Amino acid sequence: MTPATPPGPGPGPTSPARRPPLTWALIALSLSMLLPSLGISIANVGLPSLAAAFDAPFDEIQWVVIAYLLSVTTLIVGAGRLGDIAGRRRLLLGGVIVFTIATLLCGLAPNLPLLVAARALQGAGAACMMALTMALAGETVPQERTGSVMGLLGTMSAIGTALGPSLGGVLIAVLGWRAIFLAAVPLGLLTLTLAIRVLPASPPAATAARRRLDIAGTVLLAITLGAYALAMTTAGGSFGPLSVGLLIASGAGLAAFVVTERRVSSPLLTLSTLRDPVLASGLTTSALVSTVMMTTLVVGPFHLARSLGLDPALVGLVMSAGPVVSALTGVPAGRATDRFGTGAMVLAGLGGIIAGTVALALMPASAGVLGYVLPLVATTASYALFQAANNTAVMRDVAPHQRGLVSGMLNLSRNLGLVTGASVMGAVFALAAGTGDVAAAEPGDVARGASGAFAVSAALVALGLAVVLALRTRHRRRPGDPGAGAVPADAPSRTPTGPSA
Repeated sequence: MTPATPPGPGPGPTSPARRPPLTWALIALSLSMLLPSLGISIANVGLPSLAAAFDAPFDEIQWVVIAYLLSVTTLIVGAGRLGDIAGRRRLLLGGVIVFTIATLLCGLAPNLPLLVAARALQGAGAACMMALTMALAGETVPQERTGSVMGLLGTMSAIGTALGPSLGGVLIAVLGWRAIFLAAVPLGLLTLTLAIRVLPASPPAATAARRRLDIAGTVLLAITLGAYALAMTTAGGSFGPLSVGLLIASGAGLAAFVVTERRVSSPLLTLSTLRDPVLASGLTTSALVSTVMMTTLVVGPFHLARSLGLDPALVGLVMSAGPVVSALTGVPAGRATDRFGTGAMVLAGLGGIIAGTVALALMPASAGVLGYVLPLVATTASYALFQAANNTAVMRDVAPHQRGLVSGMLNLSRNLGLVTGASVMGAVFALAAGTGDVAAAEPGDVARGASGAFAVSAALVALGLAVVLALRTRHRRRPGDPGAGAVPADAPSRTPTGPSA
């Protein structure tokens, strides 16, 4: 599919005239990836100010973050599928509109309940944007450049994560908490304007079966994911009766979803799709690696403050190294993926993460800040490489009518890894430290807890590497990709497609 040409003088007879539309389309897609990540990171830094402004305790204020996260997690797969049915560009535009309006409502909210409701609405828009940005990238750029674009989108997500705390802190200090939301409204309007003008139209599904939305399956999956995410986000590092009950409800919802998908004529997710080894290993490793990366965000601040004795300003500076490295390495990682193949780069990324987390686990506190930063940089750079290669492997040959669904599943696996890591790895950290209150623990206990958490992280990534290697051993190599993993001949969701599909 050829990218749409924006209004204005028509392109000349030479091929370079076609480059500006593609460039502007990539800018629009980059902004669509930037805004959702900025939406979560910039709100986190504002929680203390919100608590003071609304005179509310932390267990109520944290719903400003939880509402957004729950909304994204529960809706992202359904949004991807709906985009496949109704048109991906159309739903992406709708998501940007909803996100921008909700962001404005957040900035104008007179009380905490309305702010939480606006954040949930903002998360619904973000789910559409996250699910469909990668899907649209697959039909906007030539197939041989898919890796570079996936690296670019990963870079924009990292920039949003890194920019949120620093930008939010400045805005709150100068203009107050409302500014952290209102400042994003112009970016939303710019994204919408560019997307309308330059993104290619996506045709709706061609057949009657593909035009049907599996409402029952969509609702059951949303309930299942919502219960799981709620159990993880409200656990606070320890699992009480409420968390256990939510996990049981999530398991029951998953069982009901599987039964429903086997019976309906047009299921949200064809379960046989998960037999595709590239998709199965891609989703599994994405969830595991995201769980591990959350460990650096959960454990890092305590280790730096308690074990190494840094003040809050230096802790924030050291913690920013991870997102900055990810932002700087995303595009080169994508280019390396295009050159050397997805399979080789996935293995290299996973190997680098294992090496980095092992170094973090073994590094003594006496090594100081440098002993923490160097392994962190290696881990984060390897994560950027893995993400670019894995996203490319999963999305490159997806059948056109499933791009939105698969993109939603890929983003979902990452989100589930993050919410699981925040709770489970926090519990591992506390268990290894031997105390229920890590914030008041002795420096030696915190260092021991950090070492244990990073050791478990290395084991999780090693498990992901074993999954990839096992699938490579069992199946033949994918055609057309010099370093890719294997795909069986009867993979249900994949048909080789070129850029014009």
